Amino acid sequence: MDIQEIIALDKKYYMNTFGDRLPVAFEYGQQSTLYDKEGKAYIDFVAGIAVNVLGYGHPALVEAIISQAKKLIHCSNLFYIEAQAQLAKLLVENSCGDRVFFANSGAEANEGAIKLARKYFWDKGVNKYEIITAINSFHGRTLATLAATGQEKYQRPFVPMPPGFKSIPYNDLEALKSAITDTTCAIMLELIQGEGGVIEATYEYVKGVEQLCKEKGILLILDEVQTGMGRTGKLFAYQHFGIQPDIITLAKGLGGGVPIGAIIAKESAASAFEPGSHGSTFGGNPLACAAATAVITTLLNEGLIDRCAQLGEYFKQRLLYLKDKYPFIKDVRGKGLMLGMELDPSIPGKEIVKEALNHGYIINCAGHNTLRFVPPLVITQQEIDGLIDALEQIFTNTYR
Repeated sequence: MDIQEIIALDKKYYMNTFGDRLPVAFEYGQQSTLYDKEGKAYIDFVAGIAVNVLGYGHPALVEAIISQAKKLIHCSNLFYIEAQAQLAKLLVENSCGDRVFFANSGAEANEGAIKLARKYFWDKGVNKYEIITAINSFHGRTLATLAATGQEKYQRPFVPMPPGFKSIPYNDLEALKSAITDTTCAIMLELIQGEGGVIEATYEYVKGVEQLCKEKGILLILDEVQTGMGRTGKLFAYQHFGIQPDIITLAKGLGGGVPIGAIIAKESAASAFEPGSHGSTFGGNPLACAAATAVITTLLNEGLIDRCAQLGEYFKQRLLYLKDKYPFIKDVRGKGLMLGMELDPSIPGKEIVKEALNHGYIINCAGHNTLRFVPPLVITQQEIDGLIDALEQIFTNTYR
């Protein structure tokens, strides 16, 4: 089918949750490049929204998927699963956690973390159930994770929201202290708010939050759905801060494109889940776990995480070069290959996304009119330079 036929079918049969999408359908990909139905190449700086950390067609991931698919794609969690056990071990050995549960997505991982925090205090016979999150956070689109998300625009059509959630200003330790009550069971944060516009938590804030949780005897949940899997130049973003959260949630890059989510927890919290407390039909199936194992081992063994830190710093300096040249660029922020460039509200970020696509570059626009860059970790310096040149041309020709 050509692109117009695909669009026509989509508009007739698919629920209109995405509106008018960008008018491209991709046929295949190689490394950091996607090719559309007509064979045009696009350098990808979105990576399926921070999912395709190894890019496209990475031999280790492809081989792991093919090999496992030939043997066993799915097996019920009624039985022991070798790939699941191996992946759990790999995640524990490379994190501060002790036990793992696998889900299918970031929203499911966050749902599980919410349940785990409440169950932890239920077992103690303590009436603690409320979870504090941050304004501009994003934790998922299920009802509970939507209630946890600190953005009213996502919640408004689905009220009433499930109770037990409170959102307060980000990077404001005093606001957090004031929000804690006798019913608070956990604080749930992103260390970089991705959908919120690539907003970074400060070092002092994160250390303060950890200390506050210890003093109050409440759990610290870190949503690393977008920041995990090497994205920020560390395997997990919390490692930049020298802290040890009680619960970590993962998804996106974990499977390199195969859907999988995970909850990693310290033994003290993890032990709250007992037989019947939680479960999943597809979570942790052999195919997804084989893919995730290939992703993690490749990140660790091929030096991609250190490379991400180095390339991320180079990329950030190139974006700062644009900021110095164009006054309508308000800020450049982020870590590793999770970067954002905030534009003045007068500059239509979504139009720049379209213009970049015409130049053969895939980017997207997140909160606060911020261009977000989350490319595959196999992106090259040459490809970064190409994007900067394209943005410079767009800015000069249209918005100077």
